[in-house]
Parts: sequence; structure tokens; C-alpha cells
Amino acid sequence: MLRNWAVVPTCLPLVLRRCHDCGAASFRAGGKFRINAHHKLLDVWLLVLCTGCGTTAKLSVLERATVRSIPPDRLDRFHANDSGLVAEVLRDPAVHRRNRVALDWTGAWRLVAAGPGETIAVHFAAPIPVRPVRLIAEGCGFKRSEVERLIADGRIVSAQRLSGKISSDFELTLRC
Repeated sequence: MLRNWAVVPTCLPLVLRRCHDCGAASFRAGGKFRINAHHKLLDVWLLVLCTGCGTTAKLSVLERATVRSIPPDRLDRFHANDSGLVAEVLRDPAVHRRNRVALDWTGAWRLVAAGPGETIAVHFAAPIPVRPVRLIAEGCGFKRSEVERLIADGRIVSAQRLSGKISSDFELTLRC
């Protein structure tokens, strides 16, 4: 019997970046954008707040973009500080590279499991990097060491690699 599990975000992840004022290692998304115009060019930043001292920092979203190159509905969402757009921007790998940041998803997701079954399809609502061993342990009520032993014994199998972290949909079979 096929069971469907879902990994869903519960809140926005922390942004891993060092604070220049207090030295804290993370920032939380403030949910606001700042837009600055230079004639026909726009800069857009996502404002983030230090978890230690509350200092505001900017993550560059767009640099010197022409007004016409930005779809009008997206520009309206920037002006409205759309929370869905904040989540999209935080997940954008180009923003991570440009700003030299990473995301910390600890405590920002949960597993919605329909219970263990012989075949399990895991769906990710957002690209949240999670260890499959942790998902299986949480969904089936096993200890992680027991899940690792079952994988080594060939009693939990998947076409996807079950070691390391994964952030895309996959299926696995339990042969207990």
C-alpha cells in the first residue's frame, strides 16, 4: 500500500550570515523589501534582522535592473512586501550565491506522515534539505540508528541515495 508523506515548511528559515555589530551567526527574514531607483534602474534588497542584536542587513535581490525587465506583477509584490515572494527569494540559489549566505532549516519544517506502509512517497513542498534517515525515523517511529541498520541490511530501499541530505521528492520501500 502506498503512503504519502509531505515535508512542509512551518516558518521561514534563518539566514546564516555573521553580524558585523554583535557577531551573531544568523538573521531572520524581516518580511520587507527595500527598493531604490536610479533613473530607470532599480536595486531591490530583502531586509533581514540579526537574531542577536536586531540590526538590519540587506540581501541583494536585484542589482541595477531596468524597470521594464521586471514583470509588473512581481514589482507590485516587491512594493507590497508579499510574504510569498519573501519565501521565494529566500529559496533562490542565485540570491544565496550573490550574498554568500546559506539557510538554516532547523525547526522550520515538519513531516506530515500518514503512517508507515510498504511503499512511501515523500513529497517536498519546498526545497528543504533533510536527511532521509531522519524522515524515515520520524515517520515510522524508529531510532535513527535502527533506520541506518535497516538500510544497511537492504530492508529499506530506494532509487534515491538515502545518505546525506535530499530536498526533492523520492520513494522508498520498507521490507520489514
